[in-house]
Amino acid sequence: MRILVKLLVNIIALWVVAYILPGFTFDTPQTIAVTAVVIGVVNTFIKPLAQFIALPLTLLTLGIAYFFVNVFLLWGVSFVVPGFNIDSFLTAVLGSLALTLVSSFLNKIVRD
Repeated sequence: MRILVKLLVNIIALWVVAYILPGFTFDTPQTIAVTAVVIGVVNTFIKPLAQFIALPLTLLTLGIAYFFVNVFLLWGVSFVVPGFNIDSFLTAVLGSLALTLVSSFLNKIVRD
């Protein structure tokens, strides 16, 4: 049940970000669901490894590299999922920031 709630929160967060951010687009509603699943898999399996590899740079930049790991992973997902498009690196940066804020807000609502 907890996994389904997280998936639903991610789907809603992706939809909100696509609605407010030009250049962050999905071809179909099903693409949003597939993207949410792929992001969940990437965050579970690839993100910890990427963060470990980037740890020296993260320490050197006082944590800024940690944010860019998220940006590159999100941008990478857009290359893997057909129908999910991010127009530019700047859109990926803004999308990652917006996705973090929206999903944090939604997770706070779900917890309360």
